[in-house]
Amino acid sequence: MQLFKRSVSARGLTAFAFEILLIAGSLLVATRLFGPADDPDLIWRILLPTGLFLVCLYYNDFYDLTVVQSAREIIVRVLQAGGAASIVLALIYFALPAVAVQDRAFFPSLALFLTAILIWRFAFNVVIRTPRLVENILIVGSGPVAMGVARQIFEQHDFAYRIVGFADGGQASVIPPGFPRLIGRVEDIGALVARYGVDRIVVAVTDRRGHLPVRELVHAKLSGVQVEEAATTYERLTGKVMLENIKPSWVIFSDGFRVSRIRRTLKRAVDVAFSLVGLVIAAVPMALTAIAVWLDDGSPVLYRQVRVGQHGREFTLFKFRSMRNGAEGAVPIWAKEGDNRVTRLGRFIRLTRLDELPQLWNVLCGDMSFVGPRPERPYFVSLLSEQIPFYHERHAVKPGVTGWAQVKYRYGASVEDAAEKLRYDLYYVKHLSVFFDLTIVFDTVKVILFGKGAQ
Repeated sequence: MQLFKRSVSARGLTAFAFEILLIAGSLLVATRLFGPADDPDLIWRILLPTGLFLVCLYYNDFYDLTVVQSAREIIVRVLQAGGAASIVLALIYFALPAVAVQDRAFFPSLALFLTAILIWRFAFNVVIRTPRLVENILIVGSGPVAMGVARQIFEQHDFAYRIVGFADGGQASVIPPGFPRLIGRVEDIGALVARYGVDRIVVAVTDRRGHLPVRELVHAKLSGVQVEEAATTYERLTGKVMLENIKPSWVIFSDGFRVSRIRRTLKRAVDVAFSLVGLVIAAVPMALTAIAVWLDDGSPVLYRQVRVGQHGREFTLFKFRSMRNGAEGAVPIWAKEGDNRVTRLGRFIRLTRLDELPQLWNVLCGDMSFVGPRPERPYFVSLLSEQIPFYHERHAVKPGVTGWAQVKYRYGASVEDAAEKLRYDLYYVKHLSVFFDLTIVFDTVKVILFGKGAQ
């Protein structure tokens, strides 16, 4: 639950909670008005469409407040979600008529909740811009780290943050155009807090020896002002760690990176149960995929490749072959967009993730988990470890069939991409939990449905 507290904004939670009430309330009102007076299964008839409409709204990025800002975006995404949910519900009701909402109640409830959500979200977007609901932030520091955090605050609308300015921390740099100005020095924090009504202080001073105003920060903290490191703010805003600012002491003393024996045991139990169920459910799709691969490009159907797992231990990963035979030479190369080594069928099974199904066996055997950093080949691990600090730390947990970096970032094809994905992988290692795993699996379905990330 620590992840939930850190990464979900109050704005997003408020929008989500009210929209649950609006959808369920609309269905309740419509069924009461147009349905039978005494329906003992009314609660179940309401829960199914409510949950489905919420999922469709989520998969349409309706709760990404940075993306959904304009009136046009709100209207389009609500109508798309409503249309998709209606189609799925129609199929469910056709197969299971007993769970269906009364015909006379369905369309009025749909019209009612779509209208209610549009009115609510328009009003919500106006209210959240009220100055009194915005946190005033003072950034202590004026170097690259301070500018990086400020840029992230500007680019998002999920958190109600407004930068009042920077306090010079002895790391003078050019403040980009459009950024708040330098409003004082670190010694003036007390006066700056009072003058600008500061609610939160973000400390972005990298060289703290002789530059960190400890007394002033303690006084501000005891006065009720939130004080936190830039890395903490960056994590909350982006869902990844600030790789440039990582030091061994930060890893040792930071809140996180603690995986108890109970948590590991529970994660392994979930992996075993899900992999067994998955192998049974996926038996037919796997057989059909194997036949299709053989007909398209001959044998072998399965592709075996050595990957690096937990604690650097190597294992053999299984996938359905998506590249032509002999596609790779003696030296491994990055996969790239439009890679001509991929077969016609290979592009399809990569896009739909059917090529990953044999990894259920890797999960069952204990080499992998359902969720974790994607395993990389030894050649690239050696290469990336030399160029990217803390790259080996991603091996603190088992690699996964899917992962936080996979749902948040595109397919990696360079050292720069690997460094960016490491930010997400280390965030996952830091906040590992079963709840986090479930959110990643939920987002993975979204990635597959919209064909994101595959090469």
